[in-house]
Amino acid sequence: MDKPLTPAALVLGAFLAGGLGFIGHSITEAATNLKALDRTVSVKGLAEQEVMANVAIWPVRFAEVDNDLASLYNTVQQKTDKVVAFLKAQGFSDDEITLTTPAIEDRSTQGYSDPNLKYRYAARVTVSLYTHQVDKLLQARKHIGVLARDGIAIGGNEYESRSEFLFTELNRIKPAMVQQATENAREVAEKFARDSSSSLGKIKTASQGQFIITDRDSNSPHIKNVRIVSTVTYYLTD
Repeated sequence: MDKPLTPAALVLGAFLAGGLGFIGHSITEAATNLKALDRTVSVKGLAEQEVMANVAIWPVRFAEVDNDLASLYNTVQQKTDKVVAFLKAQGFSDDEITLTTPAIEDRSTQGYSDPNLKYRYAARVTVSLYTHQVDKLLQARKHIGVLARDGIAIGGNEYESRSEFLFTELNRIKPAMVQQATENAREVAEKFARDSSSSLGKIKTASQGQFIITDRDSNSPHIKNVRIVSTVTYYLTD
């Protein structure tokens, strides 16, 4: 015959039953919370801005030919001085102008004889301008024709003769653009949450994309388009 349970055993059983019930409830609640944490939405935020280039590089190139090497050097020096004088007249300083050694080619050493070749020596000259005065450079290019009156034909169609424009002040606009991209991403996420009858929670992860700088168009390389796309993942709640 079974012995009746003592009061102490009854109390112990009640505690065990209550503890197991609490544990079961806690597990259920934890599973529910875990499932809620799995509900996320990933969105991308875009920020774009047009800026003016702050650095300009202009390689002013011309060529000269002659059959006498000494005469060629003299002509090259005279025309180089005229190019430098032109740039200074446009408001540029010596610090912004760089002279390179002329590239002299002796065509008679090329291993073949061209009967139509009139000049033995050919020189290619580059006077480089590196400046932060972008507006002045744009204006100076419009007046380059004055050098033609001095017998200096400036190459302008070759790829190596094209002006180059750079934007090097990204750190100045970066914080505002990152904020704009993040705000844009949140707007998209909030709309998604409303459409799905949810509420937007905290940020789970955020990834800042690379800044991309491109010319606005082929005719305005001095105007740059700066672009960034950030990716943000938010939690969703009921």
